[in-house]
Amino acid sequence: MSQYIEEAGPEATRREADETESSRASRGWWDRNADEYQSEHGAFLGDERFVWGPEGLDEADAELLGPRESLKGLDVLEIGAGAAQCSRWLAEQGARPVALDLSHRQLQHALRIGDGLPLVEADATALPFRDGSFDLACSAYGAVPFVADPVTVFAEVHRVLRPGGRWVFSVTHPVRWAFPDEPGPEGLSVSGSYFDRTPYVEQDERGRAVYVEHHRTVGDRVRDVVAGGFRLVDLVEPEWPAWNSQEWGGWSPLRGNLIPGTAIFVCVRD
Repeated sequence: MSQYIEEAGPEATRREADETESSRASRGWWDRNADEYQSEHGAFLGDERFVWGPEGLDEADAELLGPRESLKGLDVLEIGAGAAQCSRWLAEQGARPVALDLSHRQLQHALRIGDGLPLVEADATALPFRDGSFDLACSAYGAVPFVADPVTVFAEVHRVLRPGGRWVFSVTHPVRWAFPDEPGPEGLSVSGSYFDRTPYVEQDERGRAVYVEHHRTVGDRVRDVVAGGFRLVDLVEPEWPAWNSQEWGGWSPLRGNLIPGTAIFVCVRD
């Protein structure tokens, strides 16, 4: 859930939000809060590091996209790229990444960091690429949690991938939705139903959504992956490492040692 509250103090609620409202809210939220986000988390993310989530699982070690040496020469699409840190790491391995994000301000941070990566401002539900343009696609907490119909995103990724291509994405672990979004002891007691799929919405005084996040259960995510045309080959739940002492919103060493915080889905386009 959001790690920043606007000065106007939006109301947090649970209600339905369709694709149009969700997309508009996400674009606005990230454009407004990109500076704050990069200032707070930029050091942890690095300029040229591929981190899958707050636990700090690094693609250099996990190799969920494949062995590092196999990335050379591959066309890779990063969805919800933010400041394109992951794409920059991929380029260092010899891949040819394209960094896509809905937020213009996030991509401005990618330009600030530099290195001349191809940057595309677009919605993940309508990817502006030809069929079979990429060998791999990835997303570290980008796009998937913020869309009303993730199958639309998966189907688009399937379309732009070549046969045999991998699609790897990370999201908040679905079990976390049953707990308060708090890093301390208060975040260890169940406060809601895991099976309640009602979106989390922050709205302004006029009732307009300024932030939307959608919940899916683990089973929902698996079914969505299959409905999008993919075969699920792995589901990674990173454990909290001893070296990581930071808190990131509701993620913390206390909670991370007890319940999973991130789920990473490794999928293949046959």
